[in-house]
Amino acid sequence: MTPPLFTLDAILAATGGQAARVSACQINSISIDSRELGPEALFVAIKGDRFDGHDFVETALENGAVAALVSQGEGDGRIVVPDALGGLRDLAIAARKRSRAFVAGVTGSVGKTTTKEALRLVFEAAGETHASIKSFNNHWGVPLMLARMPETAQFGVFEMGMNAPDEIRPLSKLVRPYVAVITNIAPAHLEKLGSLDNIARAKAEIFEGLEPGGTAVLNADHPQINLLLELAAAADVGRVVTYGFARGVDWQITAPEMAADRSFATIVHGDETHALTLGVTGRHMLSNATAALAVAHLAGIEPETALRALAGFGAQPGRGQRVAVGPEERPLLLIDESYNANTASMGAALEVFSTLEAPGGRKIVVLGDMLELGAAGAAMHAGLADAVKNSGAERVHLVGQNMAALATVLPQGLLAGHYNSIGEGLDVIMADLAYGDAVMVKGSNGVGLSRVVTEIKSRFAHS
Repeated sequence: MTPPLFTLDAILAATGGQAARVSACQINSISIDSRELGPEALFVAIKGDRFDGHDFVETALENGAVAALVSQGEGDGRIVVPDALGGLRDLAIAARKRSRAFVAGVTGSVGKTTTKEALRLVFEAAGETHASIKSFNNHWGVPLMLARMPETAQFGVFEMGMNAPDEIRPLSKLVRPYVAVITNIAPAHLEKLGSLDNIARAKAEIFEGLEPGGTAVLNADHPQINLLLELAAAADVGRVVTYGFARGVDWQITAPEMAADRSFATIVHGDETHALTLGVTGRHMLSNATAALAVAHLAGIEPETALRALAGFGAQPGRGQRVAVGPEERPLLLIDESYNANTASMGAALEVFSTLEAPGGRKIVVLGDMLELGAAGAAMHAGLADAVKNSGAERVHLVGQNMAALATVLPQGLLAGHYNSIGEGLDVIMADLAYGDAVMVKGSNGVGLSRVVTEIKSRFAHS
């Protein structure tokens, strides 16, 4: 019989809370959204930047939550604690303490979610797995994901993100991974961190939560690798494993090949070689999958099991997912890269786009601002010019104030338009698209280019 996620007694013991007429003896899911409640749900009323969960407690209980973890208010079904987010962290600590799962943590400037998803696939092929959903990787997302981890899970993988120093450290100490992966160091969050070295230092905070004797798995294909190695040594990391295209790494990617929607490579590990096949294209995807292969080895998973799982790995929505919309004989091919962007991911996406052919029309890119780059932002946007020209794009739509710097250096015949916001440019962009076109949409999430993706799917769904 599967044990409950938490009994009421366990919740009270972990949080020190007081139950006010809670009839449920157990809970089997945890939510911070009153609209998305699982079976026998505990609703946690955390205060966010825009909403206070306490305003939705009654709605959550009416919608089926069996209890609510709150720090204020009175009424039936409430478990009262000094701070609801603190109570959620207490549940996360309790879930981790009882767990016997092999736990991995993932951070990095680029490829966090993709690597986490690759690891999830590999772990699921070997046993019961619990993984972060979406990009729940911040101060509330990580404890929520950890608190949801069943006691029976054999594997766990958690993504950790940051915008500033001292944000990953508490998350890693909460997760206590056996393996800490750093996927890359790239100019994201430069506005607050100031330099790539400072970004590396912030990412290296993940080492501080490693279990004794734990392993750091590091991508070596960036200039900050030596700094990360120094920081790992300073943190007394038990073991360091490197991967990438660089020579001399522990898991080397060789002979990469790209097809229309697949990638191939030979992975060299010591005296062994492994044939890696992915259901998505791109050198960066090969890198993310190789990280997963290295972690699988550390977890004791047979290479054949991991390779079979990775063969079914495809791009995620907002991270390179391809969708053919409209008539089968002449669809519009949408490449959805709308979730996030920095110079590294922009370059990788444009490189992949250069290998694609349109189904019968033109190649078009819609690029949005790369946010949080600080004073270097204008130069970094302008620096995308060669990658854009080499991508084979025939028309380029630019969205955001920072993209003005790129607009000034692109050939006039290539630039289709520059708009300060997506609201200003959406209708113009849509009017420029037609069946047969291949369209890549790429930008930081805050720019809102997901609206372009949604609109394309809606308008072009039917011929």
